[in-house]
Formats: sequence, structure tokens, C-alpha cells
Amino acid sequence: MKISWSRGGPGWLGLAAIVLPLAGCGGSSEPAADTVYTNAKVLTIDAANTVAQGFAVKDGKFLVIGSSTELSKHVGPVTRVVDMGGRTIIPGLSDGHLHGAGGGPGIDLSRTRRIDDVLAAIRGDVASHAPGELLQSNADWHEAQLKEVRLPTRAELDAVAPNNPLVLHRGGLTAMLNSAALAKWNITESTVSPDGGIIQKDSSGQLTGVLINNARSLMTLPAPPKFDAAALEDMQHRLNALGLTSVRVPGMFTGTDVPSAYAVIRQLQAAGKLSLRFQLLLNAMAPVNSAAQIKSIIASAQLPAGAGDEWVRIWGAKTSVDGGFEGGYMSQPYSEPYGKGGTFFGLPLVSGQAYQDVAGELARNRYRVAVHVVGDAALDQVLTAWESLDKASPGAVRGWTIEHAFVVRKEQLERVRALGARLSVQAHLYVAAPVLSKYWGHDRAEHVTPVKTFMDAGFQLVGGTDSANMPVNPFWAMYHFITRDTITDGVYGPDERVGRADVLRMFTINYADLNGEADTKGSIEKGKLADFVVLSGDYLTVPEVDIQNLHAIATYVGGRQVYRDTGTSVPAF
Repeated sequence: MKISWSRGGPGWLGLAAIVLPLAGCGGSSEPAADTVYTNAKVLTIDAANTVAQGFAVKDGKFLVIGSSTELSKHVGPVTRVVDMGGRTIIPGLSDGHLHGAGGGPGIDLSRTRRIDDVLAAIRGDVASHAPGELLQSNADWHEAQLKEVRLPTRAELDAVAPNNPLVLHRGGLTAMLNSAALAKWNITESTVSPDGGIIQKDSSGQLTGVLINNARSLMTLPAPPKFDAAALEDMQHRLNALGLTSVRVPGMFTGTDVPSAYAVIRQLQAAGKLSLRFQLLLNAMAPVNSAAQIKSIIASAQLPAGAGDEWVRIWGAKTSVDGGFEGGYMSQPYSEPYGKGGTFFGLPLVSGQAYQDVAGELARNRYRVAVHVVGDAALDQVLTAWESLDKASPGAVRGWTIEHAFVVRKEQLERVRALGARLSVQAHLYVAAPVLSKYWGHDRAEHVTPVKTFMDAGFQLVGGTDSANMPVNPFWAMYHFITRDTITDGVYGPDERVGRADVLRMFTINYADLNGEADTKGSIEKGKLADFVVLSGDYLTVPEVDIQNLHAIATYVGGRQVYRDTGTSVPAF
């Protein structure tokens, strides 16, 4: 039996999942499955959003989806049959924009909730290092998670680390330095901010210690720890535990470049230990600003566009035109940051012609082009470049994809649609709402990443997290898109809420479609790769507030169990 979503009842979590016999039909000519999963609530995410009772898996793919009667036809002498006890099963989740699993080397500030917590974490790290040693945090935090909703001051950092250069990395585009670190790299009040960067100063002209965007290039940091097979195994296990089975990596991956990551992924694949599927994008972000640089990147990578298989593939390349929260390029001025007197519009990182040259060279080499865009003025720049390229070579397949799209004017959407461009969105607002309200004004922040507006305009959105710049948990992002709730500042833009079915598609079949894989993955349908997740609760019926608390109790990739919560009764196979 298959039923519509509107009739799907809650999963019965109290009944243990067990392996049991399911009688097959004598003399059936139907192929025998390796495993049959029955008595479940299967959200297939097919075109009709069908809810099924179970499915059968053979050779790593879904063999049949249907009722217990239908499944019994595929039970052979060695078929394992698993009663799922009414649990909800969804397709394997995907993250359309992920740089890593969070954490990583350095001072961990992810669990801090007050400035005092940040300072205590730094103080503890100082105690284990000799004076003069460089100290760094990882990037897995944001000041919006703190009660004070601000970065620590330079004076506060000096008080806890007076004798060590200290760099707090916040996200991928901002760094906070203490006085010893400023001195180490000879950054003074007279140092000129580089193009596309800001050396932040206070109202008296003194350095705050904050470096934004390209100003971070003034630091010479040691190379990150080598990314190897052990690091990848650890990372994929953490992602599998979140229900993730596929990720798209734009430009940088756990501190290493994509060609190096590709080699490690292939190494793990050859050893039969890969449990996560990858789409990788070469890094062509600013300050890359010429066709010559793109030619050099392509020659160095030795990874042609589309190279790979169902486990890892080169999707294309990631470009950029503006900054992040502090530097997104806007058509209207910021709400008074940096003491600019209402004249700051953000940071365009490359000229329009330079971006057109970059995107054009990638397209000529058949790389799909994704672009980091935060502000609406930056989007104008991108659309103009893409339109010029399309006019010069009509009908060419570009794979134009806009990453983030925080601030978009409605009239821009028609231009986006005419280009056939796609939108890849993340839930930054969930964490950063009060900071964005401060920088951009509350009205503009209310409409950051307007997913309902995008969907109403006909766009098929791809969801992601932007981890490790933001929290990696996909259910937090899904909760935000459904409710528009934020961690510390309530609901922003309630008119941009969207339904559970649409959001689940963002993290499953829409992702597969963006990558040209909708025929092989992204939903629970016959012949597709058997990537699926058993959930802790019923995605369709749990109270909205509990969506953020959902988690995987078992994750399967190609029909193989790659994660199992040890507290669950789901069998370990």
C-alpha cells in the first residue's frame, strides 16, 4: 500500500526493529532481495511524495518499494527481513554547500555562549603553550551565539593572551587578532587595507584587531594539518551520524584544496572505506580575477570537469564577487558599521569584467560555474557577466549556480530564471540573525535567504549548511527554513516559511538534480542507489519545534549500514 503524505500517521517508536521471517510467494519469478525493510513509514520523495510501507534492496540499489505483500515476493532463502517498528525512513540527506564537518584543530569555541566562555577557552589554551607560540581557534563559531552578540575586544584578548600571538577565525572571511598578533605581522594604524579587505578601526582610529575578507592575507599562517585518510574517515563518520550521505564541497575542504582532497577520497574508496558521496568544486574564488589564473588552476588540478563516478565527481568551480556578513556588496548602504557614516555598501572583490573573464574561461573548459553572492549589487554584477557570456555563445550549458543569495531583489529573479541558473541556499540567518540585523538593518535581515519567494518564483532550491562556517546539523537548517526561527533572536520573516515536504526535497532530490544525478539518487525509488536514513522521530508529524532535535538512528549508503546509534534496536548490518 502507498499513501499520500497527508494521510501518513506517526511513526511507532516503541516497537523494536527486529529481523524476522516474511513469507515469500512460492514459485515467484521475482528477483530475491538482499534485505527487505518492512513496517516502516517511508517518505520516498518521489514526484508524488508517496509514503510507502517498506522497500527491498539488492546489490546496493532499491529493488522495489511498496507494501508487505509486494515485498514478500522478493524474499528468498537468504534474504534478511527487518521489521522497522513503524519508524520513519527518508532518503539519505545531502548538503549542497559544505567545507567540513566542523571542529578541527585549534581552540574550540563552538560551545561558548558568553564572552567569558570564549576568554576561558583561550586562557586554557595559553596554559598549554610556551610564550611566543602562535595560537589559533577553529572557525566553528559565531558571535551571534554569544549572549553579548559581539566579538571579544582586542583588550580582552590581550588580557588572557598577553605573550602569545592569537588569531580567532570566525567563519571563513573574518579574523580577530590580539596585539601580539598584530605586531607579529606588523599591522599598524598606518597599514593600508588591501583591495577587497578591511583592517577595522574604532571611532578613534585605533585598530580593533578585526581583519575582514582580503585583509586576512596580511597574515602568514602555518599550513593546516595534513588532510589524510584517517581525517577523512573521522569526518565522514561524523557526517553519516547526522544522516548525510552526499555532500557538495565548494572550493576548500577541511582546510585543504580540492585536488588534494580528491586524492584522499580516491584512496579511501580504493580501500573500500568510503561512506559519503562527493561533488567537488575547484577553488576559483577572489582574488582570482583573470582567465590566465583560471588556466593555471585547471592545469595544476589535472581534474577535468565531470571527472569521477557515483562516489566522487568534479562538479565544476566556485567563484566569488563579494564578501560575507561584513562585506556583502549591496545596492543600499549598511546600517552604520565601521564608522562609515552610512556610506558603506560592502566589498566588491573583483570588477565586472574580471569576473566575466573568470567565468568565461571556466565555461570554455566545460566547468559548471558556482558563485558566492551575498549582496544584491554583487548579484547584478554576476548576472551582467553571465548574460554577456550567454549572448556571445547562446545555448551553451554553463551550470550557473548562485551560492547563498542572501539579499535578492524580486526583479532580479526574472534575470536569474532567464539564465537557467540555480540557487544553493543555507540557513546562516538561524545563527547570525542579530548580527545581520545590526549590519544591514532589521527589515533587510528579515528577508535574508527568502526561500518562499524563491520557490514561488519557480526555483528548485538546494539546501545546505556552509559548515564549518555555520553549524553542520542539517536538521537545524531544515527547522529554520520551516519556521524562520533563529537561535537567539526569535522569528525573522515569517512570510518566508515553507512546508516540510519542500524543505526535505531541498536536502535530497533537488540536490541530486543540481548534480545531474536525479535518475540515480535523491529519492527512494526502484533502481536508485540505496542511500537512506532511519530517523529518531516522524519528520511529518513531530511538533515544529522538535524538528531541530531529529537525528539519524541509522544511516545506509548503497544499502550498507554506515552509522548506527548504539542505543537503538535497529539491527547492526
